Amino acid sequence: MRKLQLVLSLCLVCWIIFPQLSIGQEPTVVSGVIKNANNNETVSSVSVTIKGGTSGAYTDERGYFKFTTSQKPPFTLVISSVGYTTKEVNFTGSPIETSIQPHYALGEEVVVAASRVPEKIIESPVTIERVGASTIRQAPASSYYDIIGNLNGVDVVASSLTFKSVGTRGFNVNGNLRLNQIVDGMDNQAPGLNFPVGGVIGLTELDVESIELLPGASSALYGPGGMNGTVLINSKDPFKYQGLSFQIKQGVNHVDNYQRNAAPYYDWSMRWAKKVSDKFAFKIASQYVQAQDWVANDKRDYSRTTGTPNGQVIPGTRDSDPAYDGVNVYGDETNLVNAGGITFNTLAQQVGQAFIAQGVPSSVINNIVSTIPPNQNVSRTGFDEKYVIAPTTYNFKISGQAVYKINSRTDLIAEGNWGTGSTVYTGSDRYALKNLKMGQYKIEMRNKNWFLRAYTTQENAGDSYNSTIAARLFNEALLPSGGPTGWFSQYTQNYIKSRLPVALGGAALSDAAAQMYARAATDAASGRPTGAIYNNPLFQKIVQTPISKGGALFVDRTALYMVEGQYNLTHALGLEKTKTDLLVGGNWKQYALNSQGTLFADTAGKIYINEVGAYAQLSQQLFNDVLKLTASGRYDKNSNFDGKFTPRFSAVVKLAKNHNLRFSYQTAYRFPSTQNQWINLLVSGGTRLMGGLPQLRNYYNFNNNPSYTLASVQAFGASVQAGTPNPGLLQVQNFGKFKPESSNSFEVGYKGLIAQKLLIDVYAYWASYKDFLGSVTVVQSQNGSPLGLLGLNPNGSSGNAAATRTIYSISVNTPGNVSTNGWGASVQYLLPRNFSLNANLYSDQIGSLPSGFVSYFNTPKIRTNIGFSNSGFLLNNRLGFSLMYHYQDSFYYEGTFGTGTVPSFSTIDGVITFKLPATKSMIKIGGTNLLNHYYTNGFGNAQIGGLYYISYGYNVF
Repeated sequence: MRKLQLVLSLCLVCWIIFPQLSIGQEPTVVSGVIKNANNNETVSSVSVTIKGGTSGAYTDERGYFKFTTSQKPPFTLVISSVGYTTKEVNFTGSPIETSIQPHYALGEEVVVAASRVPEKIIESPVTIERVGASTIRQAPASSYYDIIGNLNGVDVVASSLTFKSVGTRGFNVNGNLRLNQIVDGMDNQAPGLNFPVGGVIGLTELDVESIELLPGASSALYGPGGMNGTVLINSKDPFKYQGLSFQIKQGVNHVDNYQRNAAPYYDWSMRWAKKVSDKFAFKIASQYVQAQDWVANDKRDYSRTTGTPNGQVIPGTRDSDPAYDGVNVYGDETNLVNAGGITFNTLAQQVGQAFIAQGVPSSVINNIVSTIPPNQNVSRTGFDEKYVIAPTTYNFKISGQAVYKINSRTDLIAEGNWGTGSTVYTGSDRYALKNLKMGQYKIEMRNKNWFLRAYTTQENAGDSYNSTIAARLFNEALLPSGGPTGWFSQYTQNYIKSRLPVALGGAALSDAAAQMYARAATDAASGRPTGAIYNNPLFQKIVQTPISKGGALFVDRTALYMVEGQYNLTHALGLEKTKTDLLVGGNWKQYALNSQGTLFADTAGKIYINEVGAYAQLSQQLFNDVLKLTASGRYDKNSNFDGKFTPRFSAVVKLAKNHNLRFSYQTAYRFPSTQNQWINLLVSGGTRLMGGLPQLRNYYNFNNNPSYTLASVQAFGASVQAGTPNPGLLQVQNFGKFKPESSNSFEVGYKGLIAQKLLIDVYAYWASYKDFLGSVTVVQSQNGSPLGLLGLNPNGSSGNAAATRTIYSISVNTPGNVSTNGWGASVQYLLPRNFSLNANLYSDQIGSLPSGFVSYFNTPKIRTNIGFSNSGFLLNNRLGFSLMYHYQDSFYYEGTFGTGTVPSFSTIDGVITFKLPATKSMIKIGGTNLLNHYYTNGFGNAQIGGLYYISYGYNVF
């Protein structure tokens, strides 16, 4: 009883005392509103913090802020925002209302990418470009991702309207394996492809706070893939950017009905962020884009066996060349030689025997055959790309983030980004990425001095298919190519029939006319449809059947798993007093390849590839901050390759205030991609793409049945044609050790600000690459005879080429070093009354190459961008505009799809903006490629025309 009384007494004391303590410790509420001193409009996303402390908040979309603190007034509030002068205000306990003065200072932007620590862009040790949220709002671009293409030193290769690959300093291709794209700390690559898929997955336009581009080698800090650059895309903090925002953009393209009929363009996006308390905030965002895609419509004739290892453009059309193979025409890759192993001359002689048996004189048949050009080939009739790939391209993205403040310095973040879409990608063939899906999911603890994150990327190829293979299989499903009743036999019969002395009830046709007649008649007999085939039930069956089962469908479910962390030890070790900065970090990464045999050699199950890495960076300020030296290094190990160490050294010399000279030596590397390692895919022309790992060569029995170099097989074939077969000409292909590709570069640059109005940035670099990752074409006989390499049976008779030989394109390291160099210059000039001018000019070149070397450099020598804009004039500075002119030289493009010259072109993009301050809304009227001059920036890619739009954005500034 006494114990119960004691407990009740203690409870009574607590009930009396604790409320009094709580009342005595009631927190201070700090609140107020911040306005623009020029126009008295409220300003959102303004930071308000207690001077010398960590408590604070951001203003919401109404310019209002509120937070609590245990500190008692009076104290000083520090008010700051990008584009405004920092202000200090004394807080005495009552809500405040104050204004801040707009002020934009060039070179003051803070970047992280260059050193993994915040620093002013003007003090960066390497070349770096930055795009902020205000630039995105004003830019004359249809999407935020397109803005990257206007930065100094950047190239863009566009496979389609919604699939674009960014590159810097050469070696630009569709799907850049030499550039990292990191979104909120997550590697944005599609793990089955090993390259970023542009903006298909990631952030929506309204949720992008900044983009940082680091041209050149960046592996020392960002790991494999950063051979030629890294792009960091950062999202908006839900504590800082609050409220509901949306943007409705409507447009039109194909306005001249050149490729397709004029078609609508839709781009709808929204974002909602809410600060629930001082400790918790969240956001969700989504975006939907839909349009009729640009069309790849290069119909030039192409030879895949002459000129270069990847073929060449040749004279001819479908009417003039029976073996016509159009660049963007699919299905015509099947020809008599690769399907039947014989030429048209030989087949005509064989088929002619049936006519002789029917009473046609042998002299007549022999005369017809003798007029056929020597070694004549014939191809199946193909389909234009617009008939093989459905015209609609779309992209839907949704993302979300929740942030919990564990304390004033540490946040717990959960984030997910998911996207799906249909687009087109150019690789060794043109691939319809239909209903592609990718998701990235992250959990992260982030402190001012450290972070620890884990994330996964889940890829699903959806209904994606190889359009070239699909068209070839469609032809075969209509009428098989081979056999006595196959397409080629019927074609030959129709050809001979039309050339008989009394043909078709009239005079005999010429060879050219007979070829055209034979094609039309045979196609008609096969039931070949005209127009679009992508919705044809037979075609749909093919594209819904996996490649491993004889169809054209990719079944790719590859995943990436990543755990990484970083610690800035500067504060923990007390290094601030010596102006020293030290950070360390590391990661573990795993690829889980899962294509069910449609892309990789994974028919027996998933293939796992593991990577581990660690890095460190030490920086030191010297001579009263006149000199800053930085050294960093990284070590990475892949389960299939030896480890790689990549150091980087840099120096920044302060010539004067806001004038800095920079020097850097950087090294970089990339492990062979997942496809370089494990691809096992049959593509156009019957060629098998094969990874470079020795396990695959062992699987195809290269040890007991060797492969031969393509050049030696061609030489052997010439000896057979001459009647003097010489197998001694054949040379076995030797495969060296498969290694990572590496590079080193030296860069010098200057960035300076003159009179607070003119920002100048210039750079020059020299780079060298070794163990260059490329491919080699080899041939393996499948019938045990050297003649099988030529598609012949052991007795020399014609055979089925697919059964007598296999042609492989195998990933290898190319011997010899490759050197490149380049330079760039940019200026940004602030003119009176909010006008501004910016321009850049840059060049990249490649040195001399070893004989037969395919570099895939794919870079114009000269490119320039010139912009002129005004952020606000007239009508209380509500009206604005921006113009951007782009020009690039012609250049020779090398790709696995094909090679050829890409003509020079220039474009003009423009936009007019009008602000509605009461709702922080903006109306835009603009367009890209305003003059609608069609161009392409990669061989075999889509031709890009004008796109025109009008948009309304709510709560966007």
